Amino acid sequence: MNLNWDEITGETVRHLQALIRIPTVNPPGNEKPAAEYLAGVLAAEGYDPAVLESAPGRGNVVARYRGSGEAPPLLLLSHLDVVPVEPEKWERDPFGGEVVDGYVWGRGALDMKFATAMQLETMLLLARQKLPLKRDVIFAATADEEAGGLYGIGYLVDHHLEKIRAEYALTEFGGFPIRVGGKRLYLCQVAEKGICWVRMRARGTPGHGSVPHRDNAVVKLAEAVAKLGRATLPFHRTDAVAGMVEGMAAALGGLQGAVLRGVLNPALSSFVLRRAIRDPQQVHYFHALLHNTVSPTVLRAGSKTNVIPSEAEAELDGRILPGQDLGSFLAEVRAVVGDGFEFEPIMVAPPVATDHRTPLFAAMAEGLRRHDPEAMAVVPMMVTGGTDAKHLARVGIPCYGFTPVQLPPEMNFMQMIHGHNERIPVAGLSFGVRVLYEVVVGFCQNTCLHISKKRGEE
Repeated sequence: MNLNWDEITGETVRHLQALIRIPTVNPPGNEKPAAEYLAGVLAAEGYDPAVLESAPGRGNVVARYRGSGEAPPLLLLSHLDVVPVEPEKWERDPFGGEVVDGYVWGRGALDMKFATAMQLETMLLLARQKLPLKRDVIFAATADEEAGGLYGIGYLVDHHLEKIRAEYALTEFGGFPIRVGGKRLYLCQVAEKGICWVRMRARGTPGHGSVPHRDNAVVKLAEAVAKLGRATLPFHRTDAVAGMVEGMAAALGGLQGAVLRGVLNPALSSFVLRRAIRDPQQVHYFHALLHNTVSPTVLRAGSKTNVIPSEAEAELDGRILPGQDLGSFLAEVRAVVGDGFEFEPIMVAPPVATDHRTPLFAAMAEGLRRHDPEAMAVVPMMVTGGTDAKHLARVGIPCYGFTPVQLPPEMNFMQMIHGHNERIPVAGLSFGVRVLYEVVVGFCQNTCLHISKKRGEE
């Protein structure tokens, strides 16, 4: 069956527009109408989708394309919720789903309803072609990722694991191009930093504000916060970041590549970031990939101007690298602020890392190169924030960020996510749905590498 990719792109755009026009701003989420829309589209193509409500209005939809079962399933995962908007600062209606100048506009166009639309289209094409696969392909579009995923994939993991259990999952955040040294590279997520949100508390002697003394909890806390703001926590090299840097360096070659490799050397890293990379955004990003980080974000102390309080507290947003945990993070923080502070965890989620030396990662890389001959390399990446992959990691499902898309060089993908005027080029969407579909089909029709790998492990 020959596929008309112009028609497929048009259908994908229409589904994306429909999803954007269903407001799923989190909070409160209200993803159920979007889940029901997807269920209706899937049911019309012969699927038996399930809409699973984790709380009133919090909808998740799951459907399955049946393969032969010779290999474990592949999970296509996306989230339906989006972050809030400031409509007055947009050039277009953020929930209008308009197509203007070759772009689909709206909240969620990039994060991540475009991926939902591409994964949906992949499922529709599988059903229409009735392709024989050796794996099931599971489609899951879920609630609540923007607030931690507890009502979305976290709920499915805890209560409906049998519906989503897979050997691998594909979700955000990867498959997009960047330019390094004038060369186009694609990044595919294989890791994300963990979360260590903690409350740091200082205690002191209360008293009247008219009689200052040195045991002031507010002053102690302020000095500690200032130290954290100036501090650089210790260097840590991880497999994911080493793979990313080595891949970039190999693509650049020559002196540029050699200099870039210097960021992996703890003795040279800071110098290379300051003097060679220079771009502030890239410097901050690479720094965060090589260190645990801590950002004071909330301060709280006192209730009256004329009263010195007995305690003061700061909330710290800590992000930790693979191989680190709450204990190692707090040890690094204590080394900066000194003794005399109490630490109370607010939320802790471990880092996530998936090996990039797998048949699926190779299939993703081959698919991107086949459709973009100018791509110099496809390299693994780590994200500094969090995704739904952390919930899958709890039950041993490796996850890659792979929502392929082509973007014009002038479009700053990272800044537009959660920003004003979020939009995606139709041409980039056309590229992405074709790459995603072919990678899914190719991987799910071939079990040779899977079987040989398992035998070699016996």
